Amino acid sequence: MTEDFPNIRYGLIGHPVQGSGSPALFRAAYNGTWPYDLIDEAEFETAWNRFLTGYRAVNVTAPFKEKAFAKVLQAVREGRGSLDGPAARTGATNLVVRTDEGLEAHNADFSGILLTVAESYFPGIVREFLGTFGERFHIKVHQFCRARLESLFKERPQALVVGLGGAGKAAAVAAAELGFATVLMNRTPEKAQAFADALPEYGFLVDPLSDFAGAVKECDLVIYTLPVALEEIAGLSADDLVSTNGAGKRILEANYRQPSFDGAAQFKTAAAGGEYLHGRRWLLYQALAGYGLMTGRTPDLDALEKESARSAGKSE
Repeated sequence: MTEDFPNIRYGLIGHPVQGSGSPALFRAAYNGTWPYDLIDEAEFETAWNRFLTGYRAVNVTAPFKEKAFAKVLQAVREGRGSLDGPAARTGATNLVVRTDEGLEAHNADFSGILLTVAESYFPGIVREFLGTFGERFHIKVHQFCRARLESLFKERPQALVVGLGGAGKAAAVAAAELGFATVLMNRTPEKAQAFADALPEYGFLVDPLSDFAGAVKECDLVIYTLPVALEEIAGLSADDLVSTNGAGKRILEANYRQPSFDGAAQFKTAAAGGEYLHGRRWLLYQALAGYGLMTGRTPDLDALEKESARSAGKSE
């Protein structure tokens, strides 16, 4: 509980993190109750030691997600730590909490993706379940969607995850956990195949990037995590974005500052009866789920939405 940590502080470790919107989102979520700092250090060990000596919990961003996971994994082996399922499956964490029992590692990328997709298929579910179940509401959303999402489609839905960095791995696990038959694409196919082989329970399929346009046509959900746009995106037509499986195509991408699916591609998706899911939604829902885990207190969704909209207006 937060009361066990006097002079509580929260923060974000990574490099570089200057310009991150996380502090503003956190302040909005809790009306400025606790400090949230940017811990910008080029060396991971320096950042990690600052966390351990001065903070109750931190978000973790590039390039430290795998290194932070390794630290908590070592703590688990020594009997003083725990990993949530998504962190254990992806080998990366973007949220670490200090507790009386040791360190907890979570993957809020997973939760942010899951909530974004869930809200698209079941409008209003995030607010309803947050109000009913509190700060761990995302677990109930996961259970609900796992049981009901497939009924929206004529046959088992398919997802395409493009890029297999930390965000891509979280996206792949989230899509599979929701019940999608999931295809992986990566610039290095061997990396995607190794990830698929490590998680045989999900039945991941690996396709080359050269099949991107065709896979987009076939899949019901596309999660795009590459930092740059593939040339094929500009050539996608509205017909390419039509879904014949009953629920309309969704396209979600991670890059909210410079989206690879520009305005034209976004319009084509909507015109085809689908929905383009901006990366800001992912960021918003990642914060909503993650901040509750960090503090043990339910964040203010209305305030988070207002800050997200304000930040979007400043950047556009």
